[in-house]
Amino acid sequence: MAPAWLWFSFSAALLLLLALDLLFFARKSRAVSIRDGLLWSAFWIGLSLAFDLWIWFFGGARPALEFLSGYLIEKSLSVDNLFVFVLLFRYFSIDARHQHRVLAWGVLGALALRGAMIAAGIALVNSFSWMFPLFGGFLVVVAIHLLLRKSEAVHPEDNFLFRWFRKLTPVASGETGAHFFARQSGRLLATRLFLALVAIEVADLIFAVDSIPAVIGVTRDPFLVFSSNACAILGLRALYFVLAGWVEKLRHLNTGISLILIFIGAKMIAEHWYEIPVTVSLAVIAVILIAAATASVLDKRAPEGNWPAPGSSENNSGGAA
Repeated sequence: MAPAWLWFSFSAALLLLLALDLLFFARKSRAVSIRDGLLWSAFWIGLSLAFDLWIWFFGGARPALEFLSGYLIEKSLSVDNLFVFVLLFRYFSIDARHQHRVLAWGVLGALALRGAMIAAGIALVNSFSWMFPLFGGFLVVVAIHLLLRKSEAVHPEDNFLFRWFRKLTPVASGETGAHFFARQSGRLLATRLFLALVAIEVADLIFAVDSIPAVIGVTRDPFLVFSSNACAILGLRALYFVLAGWVEKLRHLNTGISLILIFIGAKMIAEHWYEIPVTVSLAVIAVILIAAATASVLDKRAPEGNWPAPGSSENNSGGAA
């Protein structure tokens, strides 16, 4: 288990990076280019790999490989989740200049929510041994659902948390710029930008229900679970602007993610009798991701559906007021 000073140092560095992002970058209303997205993605991925090397040097090979496995799992699931983010921005007609602001605050909320969920998940697994294979079975069910899923349509109004929030919160009308709240007729009202942020947080909460058990399936160290999640999520905003324009072309990614979840679920179920080495787990995850990406590149069929580009603000007939 990680010592207290490591938790403190990592948390302080995380908060510093988030503060710099929110204070100096997310405050500006501008469309993020693919070039900027690539540069920032390279920065976040490089920073994560450098941290993994640090873990290897000071903690040994096993925790470093467990961190990398967790990072790859969370990163691959995050790419799949970009489908939903693209459609949410389209649903709420969020201008390209404001999308990075929503995602930046979304990352902050996601880290807080996942920290609490990771603590609860680790506590359950450590307190009740039968929870580990139960999580494994849950992942297999989720994977089968992903394999059978046909539609990528997103309808926030169908989620009871979002419907409850809409009932409690009056929404401003008209264009409100980059503000999450606006004052109209003497009242402070939420804007479409804030509704999009809430919808993204709810979506991430749902995503975390399968991603966190999957990472727990490769390591039970709370620090490695949280740090791999945090590093993957930190780069999600930049990755969105790189992939959102052609994410629909990754048609075989869903199959690859499903196979990874099935493998991790089976690993968790079988651990009572046989523990699969972390090197084998990492190799299987990497091979599946490479195969899914290669199959997507070689598949020349036209993308299905009418997908918006990352800068699109095209309205949807069900858009918020």
